[in-house]
Parts: sequence; C-alpha cells; structure tokens
Amino acid sequence: MASAVVQLREVSVRLGPVEALKRVNLGIQPGERVALVGANGSGKSTLLRTVHGLLAPVQGTVDRHPKLRQAMLFQRPHLLRMSALNNVALGLWLDRSQGLNWAQSQARASGALQRVGLSAVAQQGGRQLSGGQQQRLAMARAWVRQPDVLLLDEPTASLDPHAKREVEALMADFAAGPSPEQPLTLIWASHNLGQVKRLATRVIYLEFGQVMADLPVADFFNPAVLAQCSPAAHAFVQGELS
Repeated sequence: MASAVVQLREVSVRLGPVEALKRVNLGIQPGERVALVGANGSGKSTLLRTVHGLLAPVQGTVDRHPKLRQAMLFQRPHLLRMSALNNVALGLWLDRSQGLNWAQSQARASGALQRVGLSAVAQQGGRQLSGGQQQRLAMARAWVRQPDVLLLDEPTASLDPHAKREVEALMADFAAGPSPEQPLTLIWASHNLGQVKRLATRVIYLEFGQVMADLPVADFFNPAVLAQCSPAAHAFVQGELS
C-alpha cells in the first residue's frame, strides 16, 4: 500500500473550552474519496481544518509529505470583489511556486472556468453569481492549483437540486485526477448520505470529536456490518434514512 498522504496520530484539538477532536488516529491514502459524516458539532469541519493545517493539535501529530499540495473549500465560498476570472487568477499569480506572470495566470484561470462551465460569466463579479456558480468558482480556484488533496466542507449545502448535481459531477471529475496514475485525494464533510454513497470509497463517522466508524463505503451502507462495527453509526444512518 502507498504511503499515506496525511497521517494523524493521537490528535486532539481544542476550540476554547471544547475538545473538538479526541485522540484521532487516521491515515488517508492517495486517491481515496473519504466522506466525513455525523451530526452538527461532531467534529467534521474541525477535522478538515486540522488536516489542512488551519488548526493545530494540542496533542498528537499531523504528518504530511513535505511537497503535498492541498486546497480547501469552505461551506460558504470566500470570494473577492473582482471578476470570476480574477478570483481564480489571483491565487495562481500570488503562488510563487507556480512561477506564472499575470497574463499566464489569467490564461490558466480561463481554462479552469471552462472546466467548471463558467466561461460565460468570466467577467462578472464573483460575488454576483448564484450560489451554485459561486461554489463552482471556488472549486475552479482550488483545482487550478493542481492540489494532491482537495478538502471540501459541505460543498452542496444550501444549493438547489440542479446546482447540487453540478457540484457532485465536478467532485467526481476532479477525483479522477490528471491521470489514472495520479488520482486526486478527496476528503469532504457531508450530511447527504445519498451523495456519500455515490461518491465515496470510504466513510468516517464522527461523534463528539471521536471516530466511531471508519469503513469502506459498501460496508458503511450495509446495515448488518455497520450495526456490528459501530452501533452509534448505525443509529445515525437509520435516523437519517427514516
């Protein structure tokens, strides 16, 4: 098995007085599509931010390959007061590892907008786009930097059904990576179990900051297997499906 792209060992994270993650042990392999599920406040967003390096553990370690490229999308995209094109181009231009001048950054950004179906609104303000368009713009901004790991926090929350399908299709497309030999690792938080079943290869169930289940997607959605491995996760799934 390939070395993990990210490895958490006995990781605990505090947010003020709350222990948001409790002694989490987790390894993510290249090319996995890992869905994080659980109730609000279970630790999904905290785990994503810890993997990305935005939160520091108070205990344990997070190991990443030194050349690992990561990008993260938040539930509500943080867009700048500029065109959709420049929202994508600016990050490329500021990333010195890319070595691109402004014209080159805009050219690559244009290709990214085409990839997500937003070429027609390239000159419109990013903040003027619809919710679904804003999420696709944020995905273009992340994908264009060619990350090895893409993290998404509730990427289809608050979107209408059509926009959800568009974002899901992009997630599946991005997960394929630039080639079969170089797949993208996808880690995302979701309340949509149908989406998890369609896209994930692995499901992690969190409760009060603890990993209560970590299973291949087929096992997670097999009631007999899940009930035996994690009664808490089984109760959660049954509650969501009822």
